Amino acid sequence: MPNLKLIIANKNYSSWSLRPWIALKVKGIEFEEVFSQFDEATGHRHFAEFSPTKKVPVLKDGDLTVWESLAILEYLAEKFPDTGLWPAEQSDRVMARCISNEMHGGFLSLRAECPMNMRRKEEAISVSEGVHKDLRRIIEIWRDCLEKSGGPFLFGDFCNADAMFAPVVNRIAKYQLSDDPVVKRYSSAMTDLPAWQEWEEAGKAEPWIVQEDEA
Repeated sequence: MPNLKLIIANKNYSSWSLRPWIALKVKGIEFEEVFSQFDEATGHRHFAEFSPTKKVPVLKDGDLTVWESLAILEYLAEKFPDTGLWPAEQSDRVMARCISNEMHGGFLSLRAECPMNMRRKEEAISVSEGVHKDLRRIIEIWRDCLEKSGGPFLFGDFCNADAMFAPVVNRIAKYQLSDDPVVKRYSSAMTDLPAWQEWEEAGKAEPWIVQEDEA
């Protein structure tokens, strides 16, 4: 039994759960997946049993509790330094951390108007200028990183920055937000990952329906 336990919520909706989960899977780090279903009626009150913020995901490593997706990814990079969860070159690590933090704290219009949903039919919706602004910045980031690294991922090999942007791939596809060649190229690399396909298949198979707000 692995010592690491990652507590996540519904795979159909939980963008924050996807981030450390896909990083662990892609890098082949053994962990136990623990599922805790969203319960909107109680404000996810049961999350308080394992999370100081009543949010997911949460990583348990023995007696240690790590919450917040980006903090979990940082912890994993420290614990497993040979897995390449951050790029090897210092300048690339700086950039990867910058855009990961930008994703963590930004793109609020996209996250609010276009929540992650693995089961959603691909169909365009009317979105605000705020979403278009978020998209322009995301595409700029992806283009700059891929041109420098050569791809297929933002810094060549999959790293924490890719984990942070993974839910955006679903959002752009499901809401038909862009046909930019950069989006197509990067989205193809992400969705070709066996880890992505495993998560997506599980999300689509879930029977639960919750309100489509950002999870």
